[in-house]
Order: sequence, then C-alpha cells, then structure tokens
Amino acid sequence: MKIVVLSTNKQLYSTQRLVESATQRGHECIVMDHTKCYVGIQQGKPSIHYKGQDITDIDAIIPRIGASVTFYGSAIVRQFEVMNVISANPSQAITRSRDKLRCMQILSGAGLGLPITGFARMTSDVDDLINMVGGAPLVIKLLEGTQGIGVVLAETKKAASSVIEAFYGLGNNILIQEYIKEAKGTDIRAFVVDGKVVGAMKRTAKEGEFRSNLHRGGTAEIVKLTRQQKETAIAAARAMGLTIAGVDMLPSSRGPLILEVNSSPGLEGIEKATNKDIAVEIIKYLEHQYEQKQSLKPIIKRKIKKESKL
Repeated sequence: MKIVVLSTNKQLYSTQRLVESATQRGHECIVMDHTKCYVGIQQGKPSIHYKGQDITDIDAIIPRIGASVTFYGSAIVRQFEVMNVISANPSQAITRSRDKLRCMQILSGAGLGLPITGFARMTSDVDDLINMVGGAPLVIKLLEGTQGIGVVLAETKKAASSVIEAFYGLGNNILIQEYIKEAKGTDIRAFVVDGKVVGAMKRTAKEGEFRSNLHRGGTAEIVKLTRQQKETAIAAARAMGLTIAGVDMLPSSRGPLILEVNSSPGLEGIEKATNKDIAVEIIKYLEHQYEQKQSLKPIIKRKIKKESKL
C-alpha cells in the first residue's frame, strides 16, 4: 500500500512511529502537511494537490489533525474519502469528536457514563448551572481547549461564578462539570483500534495539580482495565464513529465516567507506559480494510458489467 500520514510535523513522535511501522510492514509511507493540501471539485473528478502535484495514487491515509485546523483538515480527509481512499478515521467522526459539547451529547444519548455537565450562555443562569452539576468544587472547561489548557478547578461557588462570568465576558463558550473527588487527580486513557482496546494507561497529576495530562506534567503507567472500563471505551469510540480513538475516563463510585474521546490520540505516552507497539495496530487495521476493498473489486466489476447489458 501507499499510505499518507496527514501531519503538520514530521518530527512528532506519533508521526515518526506510524511511518516506521508502515515501512517495516513493507508499505510506502509518506508524510503530507494537510494544511498545504488543496482540493479541486468538479463533476466526477475530485482531486487533491500538494506542492503543485496532483495526488492520485494513495491507498490509505492516517489523519493526525490538530485541533486548531480541524475544519480545514477534516475537509482534506473528506476529499480523500470522496476519491475512495481508505481513512483510519472518518472525517465526520473527527469533526464530531472535536466539539466537546456535541461529544458529550452523543455519549449521553448512547447511555454512557459522564460527569454531570452543564452548558449555558447567559450570566443570569450561572447559579442554576452550578447547582445543576452539584455545586462547588466544579470544573470549568473552554470548549476549544486541548491538552488541559482552558480547564479550571473552582473550589467555591463564589470562585466558580467569577470564573464563569469572566469567560462569558470574553465571549468564550464553556462547559461546567461536576468534580469527581474519588478520582484523586487520576484518569485512564484507553486506546481503541477497530473496536478493540489495544493499550491502556493510568495518568496521575503532579502534586498540586488536578489535571492529569502528560503535557501538564502528569505521569503515566500501564493499567489493567476492568471489564466495565473496557466496554465503556469501546462503546464510546463506536458512538462517536471513530475507528482510532483515545478514550479518557475517570474512575468513580458509579463506574467509569468519560471525559473526552480523542480522534488523534498521541502514541508516545501510551507506547512508553505500556511498552506496546500501538502504531502497528493502526497499520494492521488499514491492511485489513485494503484487503476487503481489493476483494470487493471483482464483485463490483461484475455488477457494473451486468447492469451495462440490461
């Protein structure tokens, strides 16, 4: 196969590992900066150009779309899909997962465990919003935040009101969530590929910090998931329509509660914590999809030939 990793940085650990794993399994693998791709749309002839060349011979793509370029990156993935190129994650699922509010609504509709979450627009609704999530302490999240940026723990109702009103005053959209005390600054990242959990780690926040993100100084270690945690992670990825997903969960007295479903989960933390080759699982999934596609070609040709005779 000829595989393209859509990434803005060839030096990122995840990008390098995907190229390495694909190459080791005998595939040609290149990196393309999706922000430098551009599309041509015309009847029956969709196209993608990159650095002045028409890209026509790609079998599969692995989207590594950054949050800041979700709209454009998803459009490029969608164009590849229109061109019948296999994608590790569907474009629609990527855009769906990047909207924190939409993600929570989808997961709630699927009956999955979540921290109680509130969303409002008017400052006059702040008191009722705080009560809705169980009062202080509570967590306030920017909808556009990533890697723990824009996440605030408000210890008191007065502090929560001040922070919420400040965010509203700046025109930001935010979520309010209950604070899960029993999690004690830890969460679990389950890495799901094609309906299976291929690795899991427990992340622990550094002292004095409640956010367990590795980018915020948290530490990671391998963890064995309970059956309920495993089933929750798989169900969350399925509900979002993601084939490749990093599902973040909080341990709680009422079972695992989903914090986020990431469509471009990093490989460095999970591979180092688990000592597992997660990248190769993604390549194996693409191989399986490619084999299925190839096996269907004769059937499609026969069908077209039969219809042309009618």
